Amino acid sequence: MLEALISSKTRIKLLLRLFLNPGTKAYLRGLADEFGESTNSVRLELNRFEDAGMLSSDYVGNKRVFKANVRYPLFGEIRKILLKYTGLQEIIDEVIEHLGDLNKVYLTGDLALGKQSDVISLVLIGSPDKHYLIHLISKAEKLTSKKIQYLIYSQAEERALNLDKEQNLLLWHE
Repeated sequence: MLEALISSKTRIKLLLRLFLNPGTKAYLRGLADEFGESTNSVRLELNRFEDAGMLSSDYVGNKRVFKANVRYPLFGEIRKILLKYTGLQEIIDEVIEHLGDLNKVYLTGDLALGKQSDVISLVLIGSPDKHYLIHLISKAEKLTSKKIQYLIYSQAEERALNLDKEQNLLLWHE
């Protein structure tokens, strides 16, 4: 779907990597290694995004670190498109909203970092109906063609987990 709109695979990878989780930061060589592409092709796309105002950068030592510009006027819309592209929006719509006693849902793993993955890893905080959760996850897996794995923790356990780190993405909260 997204490939029909954006012909550059590097551009799509950068959007996923930096816009899916706006707390994520990355530098040129790390992105080139992760994508398996030349630094020149990644640099070209990073510069285009930064010139358009979609990214901001700072120097940390001698490395130029890039991150999504959350003040970019279309940031929210781009992120919504990416959530739909990865299948996360369907999970939010189909699973999370109908579970009952649920406080928060975090995305963890590769997708939270903006990397491609066939597995969606979720951490649910609260006491959802587990039988209904299994039923809804089965439906969501058919919609997204991705495997969904999940862990359930109470609110007391959440504090000990320290889930508000950069590598985790808060998808939903009440």
